Amino acid sequence: MICAAANSQGPGMSAPDDRGEFARIARHFAPLAKGYPLAFGLTDDAALIRPEPGQDIVVTADGMVAGVHFFSDDPPDRIARKLLRSNLSDLAAMGAVAIGYTLVTAWRPDTTDAWIEAFAAGLRADQQRYGIWLMGGDTVATDGPLSFTVTAFGQVPTGQALRRNGAQPGDAIFVSGTIGDAGLGLICRRGGKQVLERQHREYLLERHQLPEPRLALGLALRGLASAALDISDGLIADLGHICTASGVGAAIRAADVPFSTAARAALAEQPAVLATLLTAGDDYELCFTVPAARREALSSAEASAGVAIRQIGEIIAGEGVRVAGLDGAPLAIARPGYRHF
Repeated sequence: MICAAANSQGPGMSAPDDRGEFARIARHFAPLAKGYPLAFGLTDDAALIRPEPGQDIVVTADGMVAGVHFFSDDPPDRIARKLLRSNLSDLAAMGAVAIGYTLVTAWRPDTTDAWIEAFAAGLRADQQRYGIWLMGGDTVATDGPLSFTVTAFGQVPTGQALRRNGAQPGDAIFVSGTIGDAGLGLICRRGGKQVLERQHREYLLERHQLPEPRLALGLALRGLASAALDISDGLIADLGHICTASGVGAAIRAADVPFSTAARAALAEQPAVLATLLTAGDDYELCFTVPAARREALSSAEASAGVAIRQIGEIIAGEGVRVAGLDGAPLAIARPGYRHF
């Protein structure tokens, strides 16, 4: 649990004062657990999960490190919300209903109480938005960059979880929302020189900092999608993961990939940005495949989820992802997506 961090001191690292540490937990984080009784107010070493009958527990974890996943001067509430949403997106990709999450925080000595309060406020806002609660975690001190890890828990009826390994040749490939906005937002955040109107830049920055986990769409795709995942490393890279897991290939058409008005403005100014749109990460849209016999049901799934979906290609025999450019000619992609190593 978060309150058990006093024994997490490492060599050469000064632990925060116990009273201050536990006061922070009581002030900022214990209120985030009030709606989950089995967290016991963050007073025990662990929480309990009691799944409903006939449900499987879905578990996912993602971490964020300053200088890698976010800028140290980003608003703390947005850092917290992106951290939580990126994990909820993994639950969405498996068709799961979110239950709650645990949080591990590594605070620098110069982290102010006001910064932590703003961080907790971001978590609180999205807990209310998505109907979840904090269940526990840990807090430690660090002399390195700020880092945070969320483990999110969901549930899905036994046998109905969406996986990556079910795509078959002939299945249609779909994506939700629009693709590439987060990558352009990162370029804007770094001071990129794309000639974009102010409203486009603001939209792209928000898409980078506040992705929208497609939880309702994940639920609607149960029994329809043969394979699914969320786009975290880039469209081509993540679609490649489906291909690898399913033992198939994919053919997509850039002309059919949904781009936002802002992304199209960037393309008009600099056509070479197409590769960025197709390979940049952090969109957290869903990419999924659907057999021909189930495609008619997609319109009702789209309507119930309240998010647009679009077919961008087909699953084929073979391996890897083939891309046709905007002109229909084969498009070579040197780097399919983001890699940590």
